[in-house]
Amino acid sequence: MKCRLFFFTILFFLLTACDNWLDVVPEEDLTTIDTDFETRAEAENWLRSCYTFLQEPFGFFDNVAFTGADEVVADDYIRNSGYFAGLAIGAGLQNVLNPYGDIWLKKGYDEGNPARNDFYTAITTCNIFIDKIDQVYNMEESEKREWKAEVKAVKAYYYFELMRHYGPIILVPENIDRNVPVEKMKVPRSHVDTCFKAIVRLCDEAAEVLPVFNDKGTERRCFFSKEAALALKARVLAYQASPLFNGNPDYTSFVNKKGEPLFSATEDKEKWRLAAEAAEAVIKLCEESGKKLVDDQTAVTPLQTHMANIEASVQTFNYVSDEVLFMVKTKSNANEAYNSFQYYLPSVKEDPYKRLPGTCLSPSMKMVEMFYTENGLPINQDPTWVGSGNPYSLGEESDPKYTDVVMMKKAILNLHRRREPRFYASIASDRTYWRLGRTTSSLQEVMAYQGENFGLQGKRINSTIPQNVTGYWVKKWSCSKAELYSYSSGFKAMGTAPYPLIRLAEMYLIAAEAWNEYGGHQAEVYKNLNVVRKRAGIPDVEVAWRNAKDRSKVTDQKGLREIIQQEWNIEFAFEGTRFWNLRRWKTANVELNERLYGWNVVGNRAETFYNNGKGPVIVYSGNTFVAPRDYFWPIRSEEAITSGCVQNLGW
Repeated sequence: MKCRLFFFTILFFLLTACDNWLDVVPEEDLTTIDTDFETRAEAENWLRSCYTFLQEPFGFFDNVAFTGADEVVADDYIRNSGYFAGLAIGAGLQNVLNPYGDIWLKKGYDEGNPARNDFYTAITTCNIFIDKIDQVYNMEESEKREWKAEVKAVKAYYYFELMRHYGPIILVPENIDRNVPVEKMKVPRSHVDTCFKAIVRLCDEAAEVLPVFNDKGTERRCFFSKEAALALKARVLAYQASPLFNGNPDYTSFVNKKGEPLFSATEDKEKWRLAAEAAEAVIKLCEESGKKLVDDQTAVTPLQTHMANIEASVQTFNYVSDEVLFMVKTKSNANEAYNSFQYYLPSVKEDPYKRLPGTCLSPSMKMVEMFYTENGLPINQDPTWVGSGNPYSLGEESDPKYTDVVMMKKAILNLHRRREPRFYASIASDRTYWRLGRTTSSLQEVMAYQGENFGLQGKRINSTIPQNVTGYWVKKWSCSKAELYSYSSGFKAMGTAPYPLIRLAEMYLIAAEAWNEYGGHQAEVYKNLNVVRKRAGIPDVEVAWRNAKDRSKVTDQKGLREIIQQEWNIEFAFEGTRFWNLRRWKTANVELNERLYGWNVVGNRAETFYNNGKGPVIVYSGNTFVAPRDYFWPIRSEEAITSGCVQNLGW
């Protein structure tokens, strides 16, 4: 790879500029780099170009984590389209010739268009900025320091993404002189702890200088703040402490081309302490700077208020969010979130305009059953829940608490009754309501049987048109203020919607997980979990588990680990987090080889739709995860051969 590093700068200048405000790339050739750092305006172009590479991989289309795990099931229509690389990864189709979701090093062009998610080009771009910014003549020194700090933080983010994709990486502390011999450019991969240390150092250096989020102007909120830099550090340390990187037995003999080990053979518990303390530091800073979990929405009932808070937790309209610590404007500006989310939205029978293509990606039964009951317990642990006897039987809801959330006095699956607010805010299920619009008439009745408003309109599965194959819909990311029949214009009217890369809830869960793994800090575990649970509208964890079938689980480290991991899966459902967490926890080889279930969507009445009370049916069995191979991406075979870089296991 290093034998081509000196071409990066040339490639950088050849990148095509877009009209995105974060997507301004200098177009001059290599000889004009120094002159590009003469004025503030020219330097600002470089600053923005350092962030350009973040835009490509984090939209709904391009973020493989949205569709590469087991949270959603795709129909054949969208699988055959090839739109979502994550589906190919989930199906075990990753390869070394042209890897899906590759961010290591691209050839640079595809029919004349350069690769924008080549993170080593991005790092080289950052290095140029860090090296040259001090020579700008018409800038205050304080502003130069702040811009340099922002670029150090974004460089750290590129390093981190490379690590969670590929494991040990090649560090580029500074760009290599293009006049040195080629062999000196072929730098080997570094030990994972060395890589993590480099990222943490960049985060610390950046955080020392950067202002807090609320002190940045609106136009600068997609650049790193102090909270964002320290939150990235906490996330990085959590990965370093996790089983994938901390004493991974699969990689004890994995060495670079110099024969140097790239992983430590033994687990180091102290890494969990560092992660916990880093997350606590972010939480403390946020308390001082005004960042907090979203908890200020209002609605007609307490349940709907909790649902509104959960919906708003991921929203960043016009760069405003109490909770999001780092957001990035995606490649297609404000429209991207809608343009790709349309494949999650329903095309209902009563829609007079028929502008939506129809649901192609729907929640798996695994995720439906992941959410807690109203008592804050897993559905198999709550003896008082209405579905504890048989969640797949029918009942009727009469509690006014669920007004305009669950249909009253209708035959409804017990699985859809008396669930926690995050369930109703994240998933639309049969015989519940989905608020899409500001008026009473905008409360959509989710009727899922074949021939009903939300249900399959044909009488059989058809791979040539979009079809919901599980009988559920993803509500998270949807905007309840946008009308379903005119959702596109309603969503766009809300304003620009940057993608939230880090939100504060993650810091509480990192702290809880890390203290539990470190051991002996049960009170700290409960404290951090309960902040997230309070916003979710469910009882504190230790209170809820007093009434569980297995009451000892909440006091045992292993039991708490399972509780914390389920909390992660619920709080960050459909945000792409599960895809990465299953890898760092080293549980992906179990979870991602399971069949995915849903309902018989061709059934036109309750008995047939719900499989005559026999439970869910298999809707997809093609997921494949091979361990240890699939825990890390392959390095493109051409790159491995050219640079002599050691390939990852199994590839």
